Amino acid sequence: DCSAHMLWVGERTRELDGAHLEFCRGIGNPLGVKVSDKCTPEELIRIIDTMNPNNTPGKLTIIVRMGAEKLRTNFPGLIRAVQREGKSVVWISDPVHGNTIKTDNGYKTRDFGAIREELRAFFDVHEEMGSHPGGVHLEMTGEDVTECTGGVSNVTEETLPDRYNTYCDPRLNGSQALEIAFLIGERMRRISGLPPIE
Repeated sequence: DCSAHMLWVGERTRELDGAHLEFCRGIGNPLGVKVSDKCTPEELIRIIDTMNPNNTPGKLTIIVRMGAEKLRTNFPGLIRAVQREGKSVVWISDPVHGNTIKTDNGYKTRDFGAIREELRAFFDVHEEMGSHPGGVHLEMTGEDVTECTGGVSNVTEETLPDRYNTYCDPRLNGSQALEIAFLIGERMRRISGLPPIE
């Protein structure tokens, strides 16, 4: 398929007997699929078998979006099933989508603290399961927008209207994205046995 380098199937379009998964079956490109807490271990194995029938290493990325609490509860079972069946996947966290809320003043937003907690849970579960966190998917911009609350830029519900520029989903601003990157970097240093940056 020449429409994109990596095609992915969303949480709401990954029906086992649906056209999206069937279309992906014959594609040689790298593929991704988003899964939430609604995905069972058995369903995930069937999705993997459909999207990567030859179990080609590096071909299939599982993009996890659950929220921190549900991730801590449900993610270990998914990893365990993949390990048990010997499936080759790359695990990526999407800590943004599972943390969307609507404020009292009507703005769709995401809270930086909830995003950080889901990332922390993602890394904790991988550490407990002996698996590898393969990456992170963020909705972000380098612009100084006020679309997600919290973080070092100190965006609040009251300041959301200041620079709420998105036409679709709220994005982390440049400062919030850098803060997340540094938190991930610190965690990766710890996992690698390196001392923290002073």
